[in-house]
Amino acid sequence: MDRPAETTDANCIRCGLCLSVCPTYREHLSETASPRGRVILARKGLEGQLRLTPNLVEQMYACMACMACTAICPVGVRPAELALLMRQVQEQAHPSAWKRPLFEGLIPHPGRMELTTLPLRLYERLGVRRIVYSLRMTRLLPGKLRDLEAMLPRLPRRPLRQVLPPQTPARTAARFRVGFFLGCAQSLLFAEESAAAVRVLARNACTVITPWEVVCCGMPAAGYGRLDLVREQARRNIAAFEPYVLDAIVTDCATCGATLRGYASLLSDDDEWAARAAAFSARVRDVSEFLADIPLQPPRGRLEIRATYHDPCHLRRGQGVWEQPRLLLASLDGLELVELPEADWCCGSAGSQLITHYKTSVGVMQRKIDNLVGTGAAVVASGCPGCQMQLQAGVRRRRLPIRVVHPLTLLDEAYGGSRG
Repeated sequence: MDRPAETTDANCIRCGLCLSVCPTYREHLSETASPRGRVILARKGLEGQLRLTPNLVEQMYACMACMACTAICPVGVRPAELALLMRQVQEQAHPSAWKRPLFEGLIPHPGRMELTTLPLRLYERLGVRRIVYSLRMTRLLPGKLRDLEAMLPRLPRRPLRQVLPPQTPARTAARFRVGFFLGCAQSLLFAEESAAAVRVLARNACTVITPWEVVCCGMPAAGYGRLDLVREQARRNIAAFEPYVLDAIVTDCATCGATLRGYASLLSDDDEWAARAAAFSARVRDVSEFLADIPLQPPRGRLEIRATYHDPCHLRRGQGVWEQPRLLLASLDGLELVELPEADWCCGSAGSQLITHYKTSVGVMQRKIDNLVGTGAAVVASGCPGCQMQLQAGVRRRRLPIRVVHPLTLLDEAYGGSRG
């Protein structure tokens, strides 16, 4: 059985700095709900002093993996990574029957994912959702189900994978040739936003290559302890981009970007794939990071709005990208960018926390929405589909007239969108 390296947990000095930035500790004020507590529990479990009981494992799954504890730790302990690794240990010791059909049989297969989400698209496109909201029928739903419905964005008619061509030519003389990694959520739920990202890239002298062979980046499987599947998906994604000569591999999903950049570490002990993974990860860029580094064609449109920005954890701490989205937004004529208090605090999504840890997720979300209301912004931008869905749930929960978007959507609108 694999186990975390000793250096992962041995250096904790119990200083408690991590408690000051942990969203779950702030909600529960319990040591077991803190990074320090999870480090101790994990260490005792690995040393055999504690059994891998459901309660111990639950503490590892309660971690939102926002990495704030890692960023503040003075001695380099990485509690969030340790929690994820403990999930892997648990999965090896006691495999869960339900994870195999989900993470092996469904998520790595884009066609199956499209079929699974077809009822959601019909719910939108047949007008059922409009009727539900016009009659305010969501009030009849239990709170959790109501919030999950509110998370859904405006769903596309067809997944973007079925619509986006494998090559989108540059609108002007091509100066860059980039690969576009189309994530699962972006294709199935946020197709309009990813299409906008491709249009912006093409408008800025980029020929955009979108391999249809890509599969899920692997983060869902990693979050539930199936690193074996993450490695398999990493190999498939690396191979999908290898035939192309590219200046960068660009993604508009913060979670995908952080995962793709981690392939080098993930496959570092694989003789066949280590060098290939390192070359792949070195080329990965968030779309805002890439655009901020090239000469950007100034948009002609003017957006008379007040906007703010929420930092996805996988973008700010996972990739070190936080100034670039703000620079892009601030460059838009007419847009007033106001800073969101605690912009880098987790929104409470963490992928599936609204499903698995509802009360904690809502508590974290409510504080984020309180801060959002205080900005007076009509628009909140964020470069992660999970964050956007969580923010959307919070906005609809309070019936706030606030639009939730990807930063590239606003940039695309300033360019004139698909008509520009």
